Amino acid sequence: MSAAPLLTLRNLSCGYRDHLVVQQLDLTLHEGEIGCLLGPSGCGKTTTLRAIAGFEPVLSGDIQLADTLLSRPGFTLAPEKRRIGMVFQDYALFPHLTVADNVAFGIRQQANCAHVTAELLELVKLSTLAKRFPHELSGGQQQRVALARALAPEPQLLLLDEPFSNLDNELRRRLSQEVREILKARGTSAILVTHDQEEAFAVSDQVGVFKEGHLEQWDTPYNLYHRPQTPFVASFIGQGYFIRGELLSRESVQTELGVVNCQARDWPSGSPVDVLLRPDDLTFTEQGEQQAQVLSSSFQGASTLYRLRLATGAHVDALFPSHVQRQPGEYVGVRIAAQQVVTFAAPGSQL
Repeated sequence: MSAAPLLTLRNLSCGYRDHLVVQQLDLTLHEGEIGCLLGPSGCGKTTTLRAIAGFEPVLSGDIQLADTLLSRPGFTLAPEKRRIGMVFQDYALFPHLTVADNVAFGIRQQANCAHVTAELLELVKLSTLAKRFPHELSGGQQQRVALARALAPEPQLLLLDEPFSNLDNELRRRLSQEVREILKARGTSAILVTHDQEEAFAVSDQVGVFKEGHLEQWDTPYNLYHRPQTPFVASFIGQGYFIRGELLSRESVQTELGVVNCQARDWPSGSPVDVLLRPDDLTFTEQGEQQAQVLSSSFQGASTLYRLRLATGAHVDALFPSHVQRQPGEYVGVRIAAQQVVTFAAPGSQL
């Protein structure tokens, strides 16, 4: 039995004065799910989060949390009445309060305040630091305090605005997984905003990819990577790039790197298409018929990322094991190793 819808955004548009930042957005998050708004800077993801929180009015459409209407044109339920928790980018901890007092701040009047505070400190692994002050903590510890404080009032929905952006890469990876485990342990639904794909995929059940105020696709991380619905999602997720191809049938496409299986399209044979490839879709061949010139390389430890130029002049990226080094200017044999590729209508075609 599927979970009930918790957060629903219908035909949502919001912005500032005469400038629409988010346009005609439809999105549903179910109870217990963790969602993510992903996209480059200025795409509308933070504006959407602020509208959900009640910090921005909506210009059209509505926002609903379970059975409660939160926003519509001319009506905005006050943020403090929304049963929504917020974890800010800068943590926003009270510097004069201890860790325990920060966590307890929103539930001070409740009879079970001490019990809930202790339970949450245990959950975020900070029980031994309860009497310390924020300036005595590391960045990751401060983030966990902010998370515990937001969870204390038992919000219906938790919002996290770029919560790991101030942390180094290794700590971000570790803490993002910890946050997911904590939210799942509490059964808390959440919406995360980030521009980091790895972070989005590590934390979220559903991810929405934004482009210039429009939601391009709201889907699982797996589907965003393997079944992108638009060329933007295809290129934005996983360093995707395109080479030109020609459909041979609904299941195969001819490219300059050979024939490869494709997801079925109801397009006629001979149709020009753009074929999505990612760096791990290519492999070197010793006696390859298709030659590519190495333009540059980036050593990444176990693997090396190469920029290659194909015979047609198209540039592609390829990720290969680093024990064999190729030099700029060298020609190498390449082929498509992916069992199936995604295709899109070529620009200017009538598909």
